[in-house]
Amino acid sequence: MEYRQIALLVEKIRHNIQKVIIGKDRELELVLSALICGGHVLLEDVPGTGKTTLAKALARSMNGGFARVQFTPDLLPADVTGTRVFRQQTGDFAFVRGPVFTNILLADEINRATPRTQSALLECMEERQVSEGGITYALDAPFLVIATQNPVETQGTFPLPEAQLDRFLIRISLGYPTQEEALAMMRRFCSATPLASLEPVAEMSELREAGRLYAQCEVSEPIMSYIAALCEAARNPDRVRLGPSPRAMLSLMRACQALAAVRGRDYVIPDDVKEMAVPVLNHRMLMRGMHGQSAQSFLQERLQQLPVPTEEAL
Repeated sequence: MEYRQIALLVEKIRHNIQKVIIGKDRELELVLSALICGGHVLLEDVPGTGKTTLAKALARSMNGGFARVQFTPDLLPADVTGTRVFRQQTGDFAFVRGPVFTNILLADEINRATPRTQSALLECMEERQVSEGGITYALDAPFLVIATQNPVETQGTFPLPEAQLDRFLIRISLGYPTQEEALAMMRRFCSATPLASLEPVAEMSELREAGRLYAQCEVSEPIMSYIAALCEAARNPDRVRLGPSPRAMLSLMRACQALAAVRGRDYVIPDDVKEMAVPVLNHRMLMRGMHGQSAQSFLQERLQQLPVPTEEAL
């Protein structure tokens, strides 16, 4: 597989998803980039904007497994990862796999579960495995967690700690449709639901090969310096309580490699860094309240101030 083939594969999946999700080109490109590089996605938006539909459409398009877990305060870790049960016939314990043993896991309203249950996903998201009873069970590849949360309704929720947020490669919002997109949506959903008839357009082997190839995308020394300088500038102690960690910096680099591959290139350019900086870094930062500035606007400000590597330097 070549980088041009990765771009064609991603375009084929995106076009298929857009039979259900109207518009949202940039958001779909970011989600598919996360899928390629093995990252996870946090969708933070109000109810009814298509978060669940997006996850289902993606799973059907890639002919992969899909599982949905509705996170509630009484949900237990074993309800997510699985548990051992006693078999009377054989007199021993057997592990019953939980919903994480899939390709696309939708963690719906993840912030409604207790911290104990939220932490059950940490090992799954970071190491792609589940440990139970001294035995480690590997998860299938690719494995993508799409978690949702409502940024408006906070009653009865448990905010995700920084360690949990750091496991998500990107945080994005789908947002409301434009008037033209709303009209197209009503016409398309007037008589039937396109999701029910959505057919696979990609195979798991293709995605695994794309996930192997993207990491060979070239990141030049000036681009590395640009990423490092951005993360350093985002740690301003006067305005930032918690800045991007080294893991955040490496995540940004991998996300840029995936975006370049998705766009058919075997090298990263400064525009890739500008495109991925806010989705990758904004949820990993805590701003000082006295300034009243969001992490997103602060990062955009820093991107405008930093010198961009020139073509000669690349």
